[in-house]
Amino acid sequence: MRFSVIYDACVLYPAPLRDFLIRLALSGLFAARWSDDIQNEWAGNLLEARPELAEQVTRTVELMNQAVPDCRVTGYERLISGLELPDANRQ
Repeated sequence: MRFSVIYDACVLYPAPLRDFLIRLALSGLFAARWSDDIQNEWAGNLLEARPELAEQVTRTVELMNQAVPDCRVTGYERLISGLELPDANRQ
């Protein structure tokens, strides 16, 4: 069984790092995972800075979800209240 790696928004925001991490995910060495909330966070932050990239960002999200089998994590919402995060302003 492969181990899972959660890709957070901070590593998916920069395009070169995102591309590298998707390539690693496709290697099969581990199971890359992310949630729709994570996708929305990095995409939303990028669009806030670069609204002209709306079509490209939407397409990138779609391609990521298609390229990496079983990448999307769901059903985790009830666990959030029990997390202790180093940055109190983030969920």
